[in-house]
Amino acid sequence: MPENDPWEYSLYIPNDPRAVTISRRTLRLILTMHGLIRLVDVAELLAAELVTNAVLHTKGPAALRVRWSGTALRIGAWDADPEPPDAPERLTDVAEDESGRGLGLVRACADVWGWHPLSRFGNRGKYVWCELGDQPGMTSRAS
Repeated sequence: MPENDPWEYSLYIPNDPRAVTISRRTLRLILTMHGLIRLVDVAELLAAELVTNAVLHTKGPAALRVRWSGTALRIGAWDADPEPPDAPERLTDVAEDESGRGLGLVRACADVWGWHPLSRFGNRGKYVWCELGDQPGMTSRAS
């Protein structure tokens, strides 16, 4: 049974492709230890896509943040690039492409997702996040 008390973890990662695997494995351990094993598969996919975007499309460091509110899991990735993420409207829009599906998967699998710049003028990067509710079938999708 999952905890109802909120918690949060942050993992600071270098600009290194191995960071994706490290982030996924760390997230799996966190969720397992907190009794949220049923969210692990989808959460790992979402975190991998967010961290992959941060590592592939920026030159600086990044961070993965995981927060449990007691009812929802928020997964987010910070990177140093202030440019907005480019998410397709539908996953089928990029189904044949070899790249560019990451945020399409996030949009399709998360209950809700979004992003925001980390300073008024966007010069400190951005934070891209998504949420998974604890209730099966939660479908409050928005961007």
